[in-house]
Amino acid sequence: MSKQRFDELRKQLDEVNLEILAVLNSRAQLVQEIGLLKTGKGTERFDPIREKEMLDLVVQANTGPFSDDTIRHLFKQIFQASLGLQEEEKKSLLISRKNKSQDTVVQVGPLAVGGGTPIIISGPCSVETEAQMEAVASHLQGEGIALLRGGAYKPRTSPYDFQGLGKEGLRILSETAKRHQMVCVSEIVTPEDVEMACEYLDVIQIGARNMQNFELLKAAGSVRKPILLKRGLAATIEELLYAAEYIASRGNDQIILCERGIRTYEKATRNTLDISAVPILKQESHLPVVVDISHSTGRKDIMFPIAKAALAVGADGLIIETHNEPAVALSDAKQQLDLDQFSTLLNQLRQSGFLPTTVQA
Repeated sequence: MSKQRFDELRKQLDEVNLEILAVLNSRAQLVQEIGLLKTGKGTERFDPIREKEMLDLVVQANTGPFSDDTIRHLFKQIFQASLGLQEEEKKSLLISRKNKSQDTVVQVGPLAVGGGTPIIISGPCSVETEAQMEAVASHLQGEGIALLRGGAYKPRTSPYDFQGLGKEGLRILSETAKRHQMVCVSEIVTPEDVEMACEYLDVIQIGARNMQNFELLKAAGSVRKPILLKRGLAATIEELLYAAEYIASRGNDQIILCERGIRTYEKATRNTLDISAVPILKQESHLPVVVDISHSTGRKDIMFPIAKAALAVGADGLIIETHNEPAVALSDAKQQLDLDQFSTLLNQLRQSGFLPTTVQA
C-alpha cells in the first residue's frame, strides 16, 4: 500500500470519527429532550422494552463486518451513556445551582433566611413548661432574636427518655412566640401531623432521624410552609440534597438546609461537624444553609470558634440551643447554654464582626 493511499484512508477514518461524534451528540440531545418529557409526566427514565426494540432494530439492519453480538454490545454502551445523561439532567432539577444562579431567600415572618444577614434560631431542646418557654423567649427577644425553637416531638435513642409534649408543646411554643412578636420552628415526625403543624408553626423542621422519611418529605412538599431540613446522622451531602428535592418536587421550594454534624468514630464531640458541607451545599444548590452548633459538637466550651467557623464559610444562620435552667433540662442538658452564656456568645460574635450589632429586627 502506498503512503498516499494510507494517508487518505487515515483522513477518511478521522472524518468518519467526527461524523460518528456528531451523530452521537445529536442522539444525546434527543435523549435529553425525551428525558424532560418523561419528567413532566412522572414516568421512569429507563424503559427496558424500548431498549430491546432499539437493539433488535439495529441488529436486523446489521450487514457486517461487526457481528450481531458486537453491535449489541456497542449500542448497549451508547444506551447506558444516554441514560447517564438523563440522570445528570435529573440531578440538576429544581434545587440545583445549575438551574437557578440566584440564592433562594426563605421569608419567615420578618426574617429573610438567606438574604445576606445571618439569622439566629434559638430556644430549648424541648418545650417543657409554659414558664420555661416564657423565661427563654423573654430573654431572646431582649437580645433581638426573632426565631424561637423548641422540640415538641422528640425522637430519642432510648424509648425511656423524654419524648416531648406533642401537640401541647406546639401550642405552648406558638403562643409564646406570638406573645413576644417572634416566629417559631419545631419538629414533627409523621406525615399525618403536617397539616396540624401548619396551624402552630412558622417553620416545620424535619429532623436528622427523619431526613429520609420519604412520606414525611412528600407531605412537607405539599404545603406552602418553610421547611427546615436537617442532615441525617450518617447521610452524605448528596442524600441531603435528594431529600430536599423530594420536598421541592412537590412544589415547596421554601427549604432551609441544616448541617448538624455527622456520626464518625470521633468521640471528642457528640457528632463531627462537616464544615465543608456548608460551601458545598451553597455551591450545589440555591437553598439557604444554617449550622446547628449545639448538636454538631454537644460541647459548650467550643461553641464560639465553631460559630465563627460556620459563619466564616458562608452559613446563613446558626441554631443555638438555650435553656433558662439547662442543668435540669429534660433533654440534652449538657449542650444547652444558659441565658447568660447565650448572651456572651452573641456579644463575642458581634464584637468579632461575625454578626451585626442588631442581629435580627
